[in-house]
Amino acid sequence: MSCSMLVEATSSNIEDDLYTFKEDPESPAVGSPEAQADSAGAGGKAAAPCKVCGDKASGYHYGVTSCEGCKGFFRRSIQKQIEYRCLRDGKCLVIRLNRNRCQFCRFKKCLAVGMSRDSVRYGRVPKRREVSSPESMADLAKNLASNPEPPPAAGAAAEEPEVDALEASKDLAKMVILAHRNLNSYSEDFRRSLQLQTFILKVEEDREGQPGGSNDGQAAGGSNEGNGANGANGANGGNGVNAAAAIAAANRFETLTVLWCNVAYRMTPAVQQVVEFAKRLPGFHILPQDDQLILIKLGFFEVWLTRATRISTPSAIVFDDGTSLSHRQLELMYDTPFASGILSYVRAVIRMDMTEDEAAMYTASLLVSPDRCGLSERDRVETLVRNVNDAFIYVLSENGTPDVATRMEAFNSLAQEVRMLGDRHHDLLSWCRVNWRRLDLPALFSEIFDIPKNDEDFFDPERASTSV
Repeated sequence: MSCSMLVEATSSNIEDDLYTFKEDPESPAVGSPEAQADSAGAGGKAAAPCKVCGDKASGYHYGVTSCEGCKGFFRRSIQKQIEYRCLRDGKCLVIRLNRNRCQFCRFKKCLAVGMSRDSVRYGRVPKRREVSSPESMADLAKNLASNPEPPPAAGAAAEEPEVDALEASKDLAKMVILAHRNLNSYSEDFRRSLQLQTFILKVEEDREGQPGGSNDGQAAGGSNEGNGANGANGANGGNGVNAAAAIAAANRFETLTVLWCNVAYRMTPAVQQVVEFAKRLPGFHILPQDDQLILIKLGFFEVWLTRATRISTPSAIVFDDGTSLSHRQLELMYDTPFASGILSYVRAVIRMDMTEDEAAMYTASLLVSPDRCGLSERDRVETLVRNVNDAFIYVLSENGTPDVATRMEAFNSLAQEVRMLGDRHHDLLSWCRVNWRRLDLPALFSEIFDIPKNDEDFFDPERASTSV
């Protein structure tokens, strides 16, 4: 176009991508007059997420609920007729933490979610209904209470004292499926368009299978020379062994640190999706807030993994930006049995060949499991999961499943498998809980998995026992 500016998106190194994200200067800080005004304008309700980057929205701008940063970015792009270029084939993930990294993909997403060029030129678009979304687990309890289900219409209870069970299951299924489709980036449509990228981190192995590549190999070579027949070099051989072990340990720690930061960065956006999905499950809002938090925190990994398996392969976990986590990387982060169990679950889900509606009902049943430790109103959760299962059976029947009972039994077996993985995953996060000071993990990721973020969160059993 004439008089347009050409801007080429720049790509920084991995440390800049993970640790030094910069916020737009236009985004109002929490507690600022601008933010308070936005909150007041929304009737005191928690702000909805920006449709472009997921940040807290300040209002309805150019046809879309968006934050001040994306609003200003879109306005400048249109008014100044800026043309952008992407160095990553136009496939960059756009979220709050990295929205400034690629202007091309950010502008493309602005258009994709419905921002209107004409609105910038000719004025505002009428405001639509907005929904609330939590920014962190710290204010999740308050946010859960701020979005109850709408009350029934006046007189409805008197006119229909008993609701038909089939209609109730039908309505519940519709709500769960709609929430799943709107709050899941690992969708069937995404799987069809997915082009797999490289693994998150290339892990080299020496002859003994230890990470570290050529450095480990050289160190091991030094130790072998030290262990030769020449007794005079015995002391040097011992030093070589110690040096090799130290190098291997340092390389392994560095590899684990990068792996965990990459995985946490890619998994964290799904936390907000699962939270919003839970809030839209009929009956979830009447549970005690502590029980809601327990169900979300303990069920998140199972729901996320199940969703991720929908786009994964039998040999790797795939994230919604196309990057992959190989069997070897899973072994490094956890252990061999867990890595094999994860990919075994992936293969089981692939064999199930579940539809999107089945995936919605299945993940809802995982989330409201009454077997979670610490629940105070377990009977309410059991009622909720019975309602979800009734709706699940209704969906299977409507889809023409030949043998509904056998299909449900297969899903129950699958649920037992992923729940064992979830319990094991919680235990295997001990490495992150011990080394939290040397990891730069997203706060929401740390909170959902109970990883310390400061000394007050950290509990050292040895230190506690000595202080008694």
